[in-house]
Amino acid sequence: MNTLTVSNLKVWDSRTGNVMISNSSFEVKQGSCLAIVGESGSGKSLTCRSIMRLNKAGVRQSGDILLGEVNLSTLSANEMRKKRGKKLCMIVQNGMRAFDPSCAVGVHLQETLAWHFGWSRDEITARMRKAMESVLLKEPAAIMNSYPHQLSGGMLQRVMIALALVLEPDIVIADEPTTALDTISQFEVVEQFNQLRGKISCSMIFVSHDLGIVKRIADEVLVMKDGNVVEHGTTQDIFSAARHAYTRYLVSSKRALTEHFMKIMGGERDVYH
Repeated sequence: MNTLTVSNLKVWDSRTGNVMISNSSFEVKQGSCLAIVGESGSGKSLTCRSIMRLNKAGVRQSGDILLGEVNLSTLSANEMRKKRGKKLCMIVQNGMRAFDPSCAVGVHLQETLAWHFGWSRDEITARMRKAMESVLLKEPAAIMNSYPHQLSGGMLQRVMIALALVLEPDIVIADEPTTALDTISQFEVVEQFNQLRGKISCSMIFVSHDLGIVKRIADEVLVMKDGNVVEHGTTQDIFSAARHAYTRYLVSSKRALTEHFMKIMGGERDVYH
C-alpha cells in the first residue's frame, strides 16, 4: 500500500518556458523511507515543494499527486492548507526559515497546533513539552520562549521533529535537514528521524546529497539528474548493484572521498562494507 503516489509530475517556469522536472513518477510505500538524491539543481527540493504545492510564483506544475486516495493536485488552496502539517509535514534545511524571526518559537507552535486541532494553550504546551523531551531537548519551556536566532540549527531541527511527533502526519518530507549541521548534530538528528518513523508509523521522503546518511535511513532511493528520475530501487541495490552510470558515479565518488578520509585518519578503508 502506498502512502503517496506521484504520477507524471511536470514542473516548469511559466515566464521562460523552462522545464525543470519533465516527467517524474514514483511512490512512497506505507511506513517506508524514500531518499531522493542527486547533485544540486537535479530537482530534489523542487519535487518536495511540488508535493506540498509550495512552489514560487511563476512556477507551474501538472500531473497527479495522490495522498492515499486524495489527489492533492485537484484541491483548492484552502483545502491544501489543511493538509499541510496534519497530513503532510515538511522539515526544511534551514530551521531559521521555518520560524518567524520576530516571534518566539512557541508562538509558531501554538498557532500551528491550534489551527489543526483547536487545542487550548495549556494542552499545546503540555504536548510540545513531552515531544521535545522525547527528542532530547532540555528545558522545553525556555526553548519555546526563545527566538529562532537564539537556538542552534540542530535544536531547531529537533523542535520541528517534535512538532511532527505531535501532528502525527501521514508523511514527513525532510528536505536536506542535515546540510547546515555539524557532524555530531547530523548523526543525532538522523537518529531522531529514525525514531520519529517508529513512534508515529509515518512514511518519509528524505532529501540529501550525503549518501552515508541515505544508506543509514532509507529503504528505497530515487536518483535524479537534470529534472529526471534516472534510477529507483532499494537502498541495497542502489549501493551494490546500481544500473545507471550516473548512480554509479555518485556512489563511487562518495566511496572515494570516504576512503581518502579514513586513510588520512588511519581508520578503516571503506565504511560502505
